[in-house]
Amino acid sequence: MSDREALYEGKAKIVYTSSTEDALILHFKDDTSAFDGEKVEQLARKGEVNNAFNAFIMEYLQSEGVPTHFIRRLDARESLVRRLDMIPVECVVRNRAAGSLTKRLGIEEGRVLEPPTLEFFLKNDALHDPMINTSHIRTFGWASAEEVEAMRRWTMRVNTLLKALFAKADLILVDFKLEFGRFQGELYLGDEFSPDGCRLWDAHSLEKMDKDRFRRNLGGVVEAYQEVAQRLGVAL
Repeated sequence: MSDREALYEGKAKIVYTSSTEDALILHFKDDTSAFDGEKVEQLARKGEVNNAFNAFIMEYLQSEGVPTHFIRRLDARESLVRRLDMIPVECVVRNRAAGSLTKRLGIEEGRVLEPPTLEFFLKNDALHDPMINTSHIRTFGWASAEEVEAMRRWTMRVNTLLKALFAKADLILVDFKLEFGRFQGELYLGDEFSPDGCRLWDAHSLEKMDKDRFRRNLGGVVEAYQEVAQRLGVAL
């Protein structure tokens, strides 16, 4: 894998080619950003924690029948994944009101949403990831009607599974985003699942245990990620 090529570098990961055409390597960085890259810092060990966290969640979802791109963890910072043709749509589930939803709709933070909401956003940094609907997705050819329904179905299934998993660790899964892609004609869950892309609150104190600690200058970002991992039984 020494001849690998960097295909893409994002805010928190670098994607490399691997020794096989159908697989890629995800390298988890220590970089942490917020507000469309306006705030950026490096937090020691964050990449290692997120790599281990993501591997744990992906393996758990696979054990429950969710198709994911994850193959295996290679080392402390890298994982091997299937090479997907990514759909440029983020699927966001909200179990409680937080973040942009509170601003858009004037709803108090923490309100329980029953049933949970599912929103779609176009993955486009230049446009600040605008909110879209299923009609946009189909009209502009980002995904077929069948794929949209599959993304909806798998996203809600993941929500059911992970809400229960985090609840056992005395954590509330407030919201999260998922991305999907195609591999050999089938839809797979792609990208990553870590505290960078979800909100997690302590079930008793409602303390924030996710990237909101970075966004709101609360400190202890990596320490919170580590505590979440330890509660779940993730080997760091």
